[in-house]
Amino acid sequence: MPVFEDNAIAALAIHHVGNKAVMEPLVRSNGPTPLGEALSTSLLQYFIEPFKVREYYHLYHPDGLDHNEVYRLAEALFDDPESLYDVSLQLAQVLYDACTHPNIKGGDLFVAYFRECQFEGQAMDAIGLFKAETQSEFLKVNHDADCRFSLDADRGIDMHKLDKGAIIFHTEDDRGYVVSVVDNAGRGSDAAYWRDQFLGLLQRQDEFYNTHAELAAYKKFITDELPQQFDGVSRADQADLLGKSVDFFKQNDRFDLDTFSDEVIRQPEVIESFKQYRQQYQQDNQVELSDEFAISDEAVKKQARVMRSVIKLDKNFHIYVHGNRQMIEQGEDEKGKYYKVYYKEES
Repeated sequence: MPVFEDNAIAALAIHHVGNKAVMEPLVRSNGPTPLGEALSTSLLQYFIEPFKVREYYHLYHPDGLDHNEVYRLAEALFDDPESLYDVSLQLAQVLYDACTHPNIKGGDLFVAYFRECQFEGQAMDAIGLFKAETQSEFLKVNHDADCRFSLDADRGIDMHKLDKGAIIFHTEDDRGYVVSVVDNAGRGSDAAYWRDQFLGLLQRQDEFYNTHAELAAYKKFITDELPQQFDGVSRADQADLLGKSVDFFKQNDRFDLDTFSDEVIRQPEVIESFKQYRQQYQQDNQVELSDEFAISDEAVKKQARVMRSVIKLDKNFHIYVHGNRQMIEQGEDEKGKYYKVYYKEES
């Protein structure tokens, strides 16, 4: 994970970006924001703490990087860090212009310049873009010299919850820099504006990308394609194959397509079907799957949550398949369909 020193924030500017679609204003500050040491430390924790997953992107535009306004402005800021305030004004305008859906929340945009953070073993500068959209109520307790106490109620930013954020690392310049993103948005039609309309992102093809994409393609093959291609594939068979795939990724440092196929799928005709499906999957989903790559443990953990080896039986029972497929039998009698489960110990 990236490492930031306590004094990493070299400069900061804040603007309020309303929702352009409903005629809320863009309120520009009249200069950079001064920071004391204590406040700088608290802000750094607020900015950086939510970035926990090693999932990275590049700034991107289908017509070329020069058409991505955030990339163009980041390039100017890296060239001249003293221009942070002027660049922040332009970034605020770009974000304001991206607020074209009435459900987008207005909020405060923080533009920060970080010095000498550690990323993938190298020291480099970075640019932080953070947006606080929600506020919380808080109480402040006051007392005077005579120990008379009073309460004030106010609203402000919850420093334990960052709504949206992006850190642009000064590396891989020609590919759109490396970008880490936080977006605690809902699932409505307004949810993608931070990533798509404002930043314009394309996922970086690294260990995380390769691992996540491969597991997603395999899950799709097992759950959708395999039952159509081969008769007699039960839910227990599917659960077993999903579980074996996760085990393979957990137990190995590298993925090799042939090794994976031989150890997990095993049956030659199913292996051939998977490889053909894999080629079509890349075209249909516009993803690139590598036949060999280093495995990302974080991507495995994330994808394993949706690759549970579970057989759901009506609304009554769930069977979790973690081991030997031969310990489960499926059948049907006068009472209906059933599973027979063998075991050695009960706990």
